[in-house]
Amino acid sequence: MFNSMAGFNSFNEILLFPFSGKIQPILATTAEAEAEPAMIVAGVLLSLVVIYIASKAGGEFLNWLGFPPVLGELVGGVVIGISALNLVIFPESGADSSSSLIISILETTAGLNPDAAEATFQVQSEVLEVLAEIGVIILLFEIGLESNIKELMQVGIQSLIVAIVGVTLPFVGGTAGMMLIFHVSAVPAIFAGAALTATSIGITSRVLAEINCLNTQEGQIILGAAVIDDVFGIIILAVVASLAKTGEVDVINAIYLIISASVFLVGAILLGRFFNDIFVFFAGKFKTRGRTVVPALTIALLMAYVGTAIHLEAILGAFAAGLVLDNLDQTEVGRELEELIRPISDVIVPIFFVTVGTKTNLGVLNPAIPTNREGLVIAIFLIVVAILGKVACGFSVFGLGKINRLAVGIGMIPRGEVGLVFASVGSSSGALSPALDVAIILMVILTTFLAPPILRVVFGGEKAEEVPETSG
Repeated sequence: MFNSMAGFNSFNEILLFPFSGKIQPILATTAEAEAEPAMIVAGVLLSLVVIYIASKAGGEFLNWLGFPPVLGELVGGVVIGISALNLVIFPESGADSSSSLIISILETTAGLNPDAAEATFQVQSEVLEVLAEIGVIILLFEIGLESNIKELMQVGIQSLIVAIVGVTLPFVGGTAGMMLIFHVSAVPAIFAGAALTATSIGITSRVLAEINCLNTQEGQIILGAAVIDDVFGIIILAVVASLAKTGEVDVINAIYLIISASVFLVGAILLGRFFNDIFVFFAGKFKTRGRTVVPALTIALLMAYVGTAIHLEAILGAFAAGLVLDNLDQTEVGRELEELIRPISDVIVPIFFVTVGTKTNLGVLNPAIPTNREGLVIAIFLIVVAILGKVACGFSVFGLGKINRLAVGIGMIPRGEVGLVFASVGSSSGALSPALDVAIILMVILTTFLAPPILRVVFGGEKAEEVPETSG
């Protein structure tokens, strides 16, 4: 396909990797030797084999233990990554081709020229990075698609207050603590505080459904607040990721980003009111395969591009695209879209979660090394703020009689997949040090592990009052 690296270099001018906040070419080379195109493909294929095995093995094992499978994908990535087996590793962690078992396998079994190993490793890694970023775009599109705006508005003021408190307390506490206690500079401190704001809708809703508390007052407040948390969180993420590109906090720029991100999302919601009818009309006219999913993904990718073009983030655009199409769930086309998007998500999203795990170097928190101890203390601090900040928001519920406010707060604790998105964006933007990056990931893991069993306990001692169903 390409006879020389001239072909790759021509792509460098066209295909850029914008998500990380840096201009990185998808295809790159080194001065020493040219990458081998066939070996790049072989390396990516073999890496995907390892990633999918780690994804399923970890997911099934954690699911068997009663924990969210997404954490299994993360743990699987840690096992095959820089912390353990060195099967799938990336240059940004300081590794080179000599550390990669995938490259060694290619040299042994596929005839990769050792002189071209480093260049092949670099290009293969960047291809995997792009696949992971496409995975997170699909993930945020799916989350937006499942966020029912009408149901959210029906939950009322209680969920809004819980969400505001649940975002504000961890964000302010985390950011201030990082700056005042640990003397971290503004941008990484803001990133750490922002990572504490997320709440995982999927994990919380699953636990509530398992204990038959999904339709209780507490359950409805938790779910509504979690959806609002995600909206706030995506806006905050877009803002802090954009700030990370400049490396400093510009108040005027921050205000512009907040306003533009808010307008972008509100505009998407308003657009969905009349766009859905147009989408259903044209999808009904198409007769070939992919009549719903291909147009929907086209919209998602286009809005992801728009998000990048207006100096926000691609994932904000993907989330907005999901909100545009969220009202389709009551139509045949909408139900077909939800069914078709799941297998696509099942294939591409695990690449993101596993690669996040592969980049997690747990060695930077080894307490035996004196320089690592501060990172471990930071991790403990973030975990404490993450838990207390969300528990406190449950007690902001007012005007309701007998309601389990502790259960509301506990239900808001798990960060799950959204927290991992924060960690990934912060790491790829260069805003986070390795220790802070791992500290955030440990916070995500522990809050997601702890919340489900505690939620079962706090709901177990009483019969929560179910929200009465309304007609229409």
